[in-house]
Amino acid sequence: MTARTPGTSAEGATRYFCGVRTEAEPTEATPADYESAGELLRALAAPLRIAIVMELAAGPKYVHQIVETLGVTQPLVSQHLRVLRGAGIVRGTRSGREISYSLIDDHIAHIVTDAVHHAREEH
Repeated sequence: MTARTPGTSAEGATRYFCGVRTEAEPTEATPADYESAGELLRALAAPLRIAIVMELAAGPKYVHQIVETLGVTQPLVSQHLRVLRGAGIVRGTRSGREISYSLIDDHIAHIVTDAVHHAREEH
C-alpha cells in the first residue's frame, strides 16, 4: 500500500472531503482561503438569508417581491440584503425607484441549495 498525503488519492487527482469524493483543485487552499470561506458561510448563517438566496437563485427580484414571497417586513429583508451585499453574495441594480437584487454567481446558489437538500435528508 502506498502512503498518501491526507486529502489526495494515490494518483493525486481525487480528493475526499468528509468522505465525499471530489476533484482536486489545481492548487492547495491557503489559510486566507479558509478565512474567506468562513466569512462567506457566516454571511449565510441566518435562515432568512438562506431563504433570500434561494429566491434569488431563480432569478433577479425586487425587494417587494422577496417581502411578498417570504412574508416578512421590508426593513428586515433590506437589512439581510445589506449583509449579503457586503459579503459579495448579491448585487443590486437600480431601476428607477426600485433595486433589483441578483446573485453575483451561481456557486452561492449551489452551496445553499445543497445545504437545504442535505438538511431535508433523514440522518
